[in-house]
Parts: sequence; C-alpha cells; structure tokens
Amino acid sequence: MSDPSVRRFRDRPVSFVRRSGRMSDGQERAWSDLAPRYLLDAPRDAAATSVLPGSVIDPVQVWERDAPLVVEVGSGQGHAIVHAATAHPETDFLAVEVFKAGLARTMKDADAAGARNLRLVEANAPEVLQHLLPARSVTELWVFFPDPWHKKKHTKRRLVAPEFAAIAARALVEGGLLRLATDWEEYALQMREILDKADGLERAFEGPWAERFEGRVLTAFERKGQRAGRDIRDLTYRRV
Repeated sequence: MSDPSVRRFRDRPVSFVRRSGRMSDGQERAWSDLAPRYLLDAPRDAAATSVLPGSVIDPVQVWERDAPLVVEVGSGQGHAIVHAATAHPETDFLAVEVFKAGLARTMKDADAAGARNLRLVEANAPEVLQHLLPARSVTELWVFFPDPWHKKKHTKRRLVAPEFAAIAARALVEGGLLRLATDWEEYALQMREILDKADGLERAFEGPWAERFEGRVLTAFERKGQRAGRDIRDLTYRRV
C-alpha cells in the first residue's frame, strides 16, 4: 500500500460540488445503524472524498462470494441500484456517491428491501475505479445522468472525458459493459465522440444511439427531463 504520509492533490477538477446539507433524523439513524453493514471504508488521500492509492479491496472478501459486480457512478438517492440489487440477488452491486444524505437514503431503502448484495462507498468515482477496485473486476459500469455542467466555462468538470474512458476500460472485465444515459444532447454527443476513440472500448449498439437499458428503473429525474422535452440518450460500450 502507498505511504499514507505522502499526500497527493488532484490534478483535474472533480465532476461534483459537494453539498453540505443537513441530514434528516431518519437519515442520521440510517447512517448510524446501517453504515457498518453497507458502507465500504475508503482510506483518504488529500481530499475528503479521495481514495488513497494502493487501497485496493478484494471483492470476493467484501461480498463473501465470487459473483458479477455492477458499479453505479453517482447513485444519488439509490433508486436505480436498490431496484437492481433487489431484482438480481445473484449479482453484487456497488453504489458510488459523494453526497452523504443520498447514501443514507440508499442504505435505508436497501435494508427495507433486503438487498444484502449491495455496498456503498462515499468517494470520487474515478478514484474508486483506479485505487479501490482491482483492474478487470467490474462486469458492468453504470453512469446515468451525470451532471452535464452545461455552461461552457464548467465543461472541464464533466465526468466523461478521455481520462475517465481509460479508467473505465481498466476496471471492466473483458466483455464488460459501460452503460451511460443523459438527457443533455450536447453531452451525449461528447460522450459518444470520446468513447468511440477510447482504447479498449467498442460500441455495443447499432445506429446513432443505444436502446434504452431495460435494467434502468425510471426515476423522477428522468421523468423531469422528459417533461422538459429533452430526449434521453443511451450509450453502451464493451471492453475488448
């Protein structure tokens, strides 16, 4: 493991601005009661949501079995991943999120649904994929409705960039899938351009866009985009 005394600062901006809103009493109780069961320990580097290089976990030890692993980046309130984990007990799931209230809600819903195959981590997703998960350990990687950072001066914060494509390819098993969705057309076009050029990834769809992923539960966020008249764009890439 890397020397914990050596602190590394990020060389590019993160794709989020961390909110510090107060959690409700129910969320506080969920965090206190359920974090020992659901939350993975992520040793920190310089930042509060960083992952110290060399902090790799063993998924077989964490989930106590050898099973396919699905990782959702930016899991929010956990609606999609709790639904998926409940529907597919044969698969392991990891929710990656930086907002504590969303993680608390996810744990609460997972516990109520009996989803024991779900774990969560409070950390910056690229660092989770780089430093916490072993290479070639992820069967599917989900990136659903990442912040589009639509102002031109902020587009450098977008998650899906060439660096992320390389990190995703490293994390995926051979034949593993990277699934993405956005309701922001310009970001969808940028994603497609970046991922079409990425080493180790190839399109797993025909035509301009992938079909809607049936495993993605329809959330209030997606409905909001539809009501606003925005087209939902899906993309799917395979690790080769």
